[in-house]
Amino acid sequence: MFIGENLTNLRIMYGYSRKQLSELIGVTEQAVWQYENNHTSPKIQVINKLKQIFDVKNKYFYSNDILTRKMIPENIKVRNIAYRSKVVNVISKTQAEAKHLEFLDTFVNYLTAKVSYPTMKITQLRDEVIQYLDSSEDSRLIQINKVAELARKRLGFRKDTNEDLMFLVEKSGVFVFEKAIGEEIDAYSLWTCQERPYIILGNMKRSAFRRNFDIAHELGHILLHYHIDFTSLDRKEHKTIENEANSFAGIFLLPENEFVIDMKNIFHTTNPDAYMDLKKKWNTSLQVLGYRAANLGIIEAKNHRNFYAALHRKGYLKKEPLDELTPLQRPMKVKSIIDLVSKNGLIDLRQMIEDDWKVGVSFFHYLTGIDSNFFKNYLTIPHGFKFENVIDLTSRISGKGK
Repeated sequence: MFIGENLTNLRIMYGYSRKQLSELIGVTEQAVWQYENNHTSPKIQVINKLKQIFDVKNKYFYSNDILTRKMIPENIKVRNIAYRSKVVNVISKTQAEAKHLEFLDTFVNYLTAKVSYPTMKITQLRDEVIQYLDSSEDSRLIQINKVAELARKRLGFRKDTNEDLMFLVEKSGVFVFEKAIGEEIDAYSLWTCQERPYIILGNMKRSAFRRNFDIAHELGHILLHYHIDFTSLDRKEHKTIENEANSFAGIFLLPENEFVIDMKNIFHTTNPDAYMDLKKKWNTSLQVLGYRAANLGIIEAKNHRNFYAALHRKGYLKKEPLDELTPLQRPMKVKSIIDLVSKNGLIDLRQMIEDDWKVGVSFFHYLTGIDSNFFKNYLTIPHGFKFENVIDLTSRISGKGK
C-alpha cells in the first residue's frame, strides 16, 4: 500500500509545493493531495517519475520511511532556526529546511548510534555563555565582545590566525553541512532539542573568506541566541539579532589586540589593496577588515566611507582579489565518522542506503552536501570487514587533514 506521508516528507524537504510537484510528474495538484492523504495510489508511471526526482527506490513508498521509524519526535523546532538571510520568515522555505534537518539529524543519529563522543566543548561553552549573560549587567556590545573572546579561547584558536576555523568549530561538537540553500539565504543554524548544534552553509557563489564569516556569524547565533523564537521576530528585531551575530563574527575573527597592532602597518587606510596581507593572514574579506577597523575607531567614519566607496569602484563588493585563488574549507567531520564506522564494520553502508533508507547515493549527496563518489567508495567494502580495532573519536572526530 502506498504511504502518502513518505511522499509528503520528500516533497517538503526538496522544497516543492504540491502544484510544482504535480507539474513535474504530469498530474493535477489535486492528485498529489490525494496521494499524500492516502485517498488514491499513484500509477507505476507516476512512481517511476517520483523515483527519478527524489532518487529513491520503489519500495520507499510502500513501507514506513526512516523518519517514521527513527526520527526523534519534536527534536527540530522551526522557531529555533537562525537564518543569515535577506528575507524574514519565509514559511515554505523554513518548513523545507526544518524537514531537511529532520532527515539530517536522523542520519547523524544513525551514524553515531554505536560510537561514544567526547564531551562537547561547544555545549560547555554555551552553558558558560548563558551563565554570564544571565548574571551580567554589561552593555550588550561588551557582552558580545566578551563572548567572542571567550569562544576563541575555549575552542582553541590561536591569537594570530583563523586558519583552522572549520576544523576547530567541528571539533567543538558542531555538525557543519553544505547545501544549495538558494540565493536569498547564506547559512543557517540551530540547536536541536536533544542539544545538538548544526550549521548549514550555502554553497552558491561563496568565497573562502565569506564562508569564514558565515561560520563565525552562525557560531554567534549558537552562543548568543540559544533557543530564541526566530519566527516571532518582527523585521526590526530580526535586524537587531543579525547585527549582533555580525558583531560577534567581526570580533571573533579579528581579535582586538592583535588586529590593532596589524593596523599600525596600514598607511593608506582608505585603499582596500593595502589590506591584502591582512586578508591572507586572517582569512577574512576586505569588507570585514574595513568594518572592524571602523568599529574599533582605528579609521574614522569618513575614511571608512571612502574605503567602502573604493571597494565599490574596484568591483570588490562582488568579487575580491584572492577569492578565486583560495579554496573553500569543506566540512570533514561527518566524512570522518562515516570512514570510522564503515571501516570498523559498525555500519554496512550498502545496507544503510539500499535497505534501511531505500534510496540512491545521490539522495545522500543532496542531504549532506558530500560528493556522491565519497559514498560509492564504501559500497565495495565487504560487510563486517575491519581495518581497525579501536575507534578514537576524541582525536579523529573532526577529520582534520583527511
